Amino acid sequence: MKAFLGMGLLGSNFVKAMLAKGDQVQVWNRTSSKAKALETNGAKAIENIIEAVKGAELIHLTLKDDDTVNEVLVAASAGFKPGVIIIDHTTTSAKGAVQRTAEWKSKGFTYLHAPVFMGPPNALESSGSMLVSGDQQVIAKVEGELSKMTGKLINLGPEEGKAAGLKLVDNSFLLSMTTGLSDTLALAKAQGIPSSDVATLFSTWNPGAGMPARLGRILEGNFNNPSWELDMARKDAGLMIKAAEEGKTKLTVIPAIAKEMDNWIAKGYGSQDWSIIAKDNL
Repeated sequence: MKAFLGMGLLGSNFVKAMLAKGDQVQVWNRTSSKAKALETNGAKAIENIIEAVKGAELIHLTLKDDDTVNEVLVAASAGFKPGVIIIDHTTTSAKGAVQRTAEWKSKGFTYLHAPVFMGPPNALESSGSMLVSGDQQVIAKVEGELSKMTGKLINLGPEEGKAAGLKLVDNSFLLSMTTGLSDTLALAKAQGIPSSDVATLFSTWNPGAGMPARLGRILEGNFNNPSWELDMARKDAGLMIKAAEEGKTKLTVIPAIAKEMDNWIAKGYGSQDWSIIAKDNL
């Protein structure tokens, strides 16, 4: 029998998928109505968190952050069955994941962090990707369980907290990409270009296709053979900022990039490839 704590959109759909596969699941949520709604799918909703985890051999979590995970686990711990395995799918800090692994191990329980690259539809369909790292013996015990929940289970090795760290790395890219798209649309709007024209351009020319090569150039650390000189890239950033100002739209990312470019130009790197702005992060 399993328990699942945290019935947000992701957790609810994980539970629905488990129930569809024939699992017995006890569910809990701080707002009890969200847990109660899953009874129509066959879940057993329990308002008392200690009772919700009693008898469970596996306890899954999808909560908000480190503090919430810590609070919920402490509140539920009086009901933990000896030998229970806690599987946390919450996006948290790597430091928090490492601390919880050690803390609950010292109390005789197993904590494993398994964050996901999955939205609610993926959770319902058991698609997308799930990350895991840490004690390989523990991972081997739950590999079958985790594999049923996702399209791809990615084992990152024995380093505790690595899965949490790489989840944040990926999310940082998603935030940067989306904010970059926002700036792209703002610049188009400032120049009277319909957003549909931007979509048409990207459907025929995919700038994302060059990302692996760009990353490779940065990792290589060879900035002496520029494909786009920093001075020229900075000139273009200036044109973008001016066009946005004239069109009365707001750019979020480009001004910050321009400022970083200015720092590197001031240090004498204007003729280098513009990706040199990432040099200190290698």
